[in-house]
Amino acid sequence: MKRMLPILLCLCLLLAGCGRDGAERDFESFSERLNTLDALRFTAKVRAEYEHKTARFTLAYEENAEGGRVTVLAPELIRGVSARFKPGGTTLEYDSVVLDTGSLDSFGLSPMSSLPVLLHAMRVGHAESFREEDGQTVVQLAPDDKLLCTVWFDKGPLRPVRAELVTDGRVTVVVEINDWQEGGALPASPPPAAQAE
Repeated sequence: MKRMLPILLCLCLLLAGCGRDGAERDFESFSERLNTLDALRFTAKVRAEYEHKTARFTLAYEENAEGGRVTVLAPELIRGVSARFKPGGTTLEYDSVVLDTGSLDSFGLSPMSSLPVLLHAMRVGHAESFREEDGQTVVQLAPDDKLLCTVWFDKGPLRPVRAELVTDGRVTVVVEINDWQEGGALPASPPPAAQAE
């Protein structure tokens, strides 16, 4: 039995390496697909962790070749407030009303900007680690030296379902993603009110 132990350990290490390679290949395919999409739409429940309080929002995200838009679905008081961003960008431009939700960190991250920042991380971020958790693939990304982003993906063709953004050494945003839709045949209207919380 003692002779078998080193062989079993080597096999375990080889299998773990194969799992990482598979997850890495799947993520690279997802990232390439994300970079070539002509349209994308989803809704997200966003929990913003400020230094002394927590705020919750439901946001709609949509983008195409001309740029993108983030729209507030909840809370009801600010429903409909939206901001645009240019292709490949993360800076928001508000149409009329400016929604000052405050910065979550010293770098200016806000609940409204968290979704474009998350998409940017999934497109260009360096994948630092891969793991399996509850049947999902978990990828930690480092798009720059100010942000760490952990994303949970459903398997198959990878589809993000949850993410955490870490800045200033703490989790500042938690995102739950719903209704992920890719491609040019997306409906022109915003998501229905029934999806708001």
